[in-house]
Amino acid sequence: MVWQQVYDPFHNMVLSTLVAIIPVAVMLVGLGFLHLKAHVAAAAGLAASIIVAVFGFGMPAGLAGNAAFYGGLVGLLPIGWIVLNIIFLHRLTELNGSFKVLQDSIAGITQDRRLQLLLISFSFGAFFEGAAGFGTPVAVTASILIGLGFSPLAASGLSLIANTAPVAYGALGTPVITLAKVHGYDLMAVSGMIGRQLPFFSMLVPFWLIWAFAGRKAMWEIWPALVVTGLSFAIPQFLVSNYIGPELVDVIAAVSSMVCLVLFLRVWKPRTIWTSVSLKGHDHDAGEAKAPVAPKKHPIDAVLRAWLPWAILTVFVFVWGLPEVKKFWNGVWAPAFPIEGLHNMIEKMPPVVREPHKETAVYTLALLSTTGTGILLSALIGGLIMGFGPIELVRTFFKTIWMVRYSLLTIVLMLGLGNVTRYSGTDTTLGLAFANTGVLYPFFGTLMGWMGVALTGSDTASNVLFGGMQKVAAEQLGLSPNLMGAANSSGGVMGKMIDAQSIVVASTATRWFDHEGDILRYVFFHSVALACLVGIFVTLQAYVWPFTTMVIH
Repeated sequence: MVWQQVYDPFHNMVLSTLVAIIPVAVMLVGLGFLHLKAHVAAAAGLAASIIVAVFGFGMPAGLAGNAAFYGGLVGLLPIGWIVLNIIFLHRLTELNGSFKVLQDSIAGITQDRRLQLLLISFSFGAFFEGAAGFGTPVAVTASILIGLGFSPLAASGLSLIANTAPVAYGALGTPVITLAKVHGYDLMAVSGMIGRQLPFFSMLVPFWLIWAFAGRKAMWEIWPALVVTGLSFAIPQFLVSNYIGPELVDVIAAVSSMVCLVLFLRVWKPRTIWTSVSLKGHDHDAGEAKAPVAPKKHPIDAVLRAWLPWAILTVFVFVWGLPEVKKFWNGVWAPAFPIEGLHNMIEKMPPVVREPHKETAVYTLALLSTTGTGILLSALIGGLIMGFGPIELVRTFFKTIWMVRYSLLTIVLMLGLGNVTRYSGTDTTLGLAFANTGVLYPFFGTLMGWMGVALTGSDTASNVLFGGMQKVAAEQLGLSPNLMGAANSSGGVMGKMIDAQSIVVASTATRWFDHEGDILRYVFFHSVALACLVGIFVTLQAYVWPFTTMVIH
């Protein structure tokens, strides 16, 4: 028997919304204020989501349990699989000693910690977002930053802040392509619209990142490098998204940003070298400009060997992200399992969709095509090149599993919570609360996208969840559907830094276990503030600069 979602079970939208938000509130309060361990807070949130779904929204208990199980499977593969294998590679490079050589080589480009942060977390991280997404950029950049000596809070929090502007075009444009495919948007039109919103924030985020790290005065000391970094990313982002398509936006923009910044640093140096690795005002060492300490010089062949595992990783991640490669591996082996007792057993109802629509629940065990497998292969090849034997590689891999066991459990529980809110319709109730804001809808519709990513951990999932609602609401209010579809994705990128999945990835990559609450409290303001700025920008597009919403042919 098919169950139809109910979005106002208490016949009072305010009360229904307050009940719908309970599961997320339980998890965030437990994590951020009660200082519970992440897996305990996630378990409490999952339990609350099932209780609210069953007793508040009338969802059959069996459906709720199956939705949680389905979410847990997705948490293990692909997300947990990516995290595990990135940490495995990082451990190998530490054990081999090559990571220290890599640190010294980065310091050879610049000893200034602000510029290292720009190069690694913003530019290099954007490449991994464009090629793979799904937590890969945060896992890679946070692990490199912690290896460079950044404090755990700085490495975690700043990696999350930096991984914002590229998210909408992550994993070779998957969020945009999915938005167009699922909800009938014109792909180039909505890609171009996002490409007229995010370049402004691609310019802003580098400034915001250094301000968050070292303060306003230290930020202005390196403003030329910030302009070069942001502009060399924003211009390709605009051009590729509007005239080529969404697939290679981040990859091209990230390579442009990295090359331009490195070349610029060959002819420009800051007056003072910032050597502190702590967050100003948050860590014990507030951070002051100090005299530079020369990095240790290594032979060129040693430097190349140190970078080789990461170069191999970059190649594998990019290749594994190509649609043709994924299609090939899925053709070799990718069994699909409809989740019995959930698949096509739930109907999404108007006004969220134009007519009742059955929700599918098919888990594809795409082990060969998932990015995590490409990362594992790159780690194994890199490990053999570094001189590890097969037995030592296997031993290190299982030690890594043991080390990240609670992080994997947390991701499973959090994805279970997200799936229960999705299939019960409680997240849609929250979305409808934003949709009923009338003339202020461009602002709050943008925040709907932010909330969608904060709940699901994915800009793609948020676009699937709210993309149709954005289109319907925009047409009813006389707004451009492409504007609001794009706003859902652009606003969503700012929710990426506070979604629980990303926070667990960051804490695991830095091995700062049981400090997820500290990371959440630090990034929460930045997430809300940037999301509101996107909302204001979209509102200006809707009412003050309507010419920016025109389709470019």
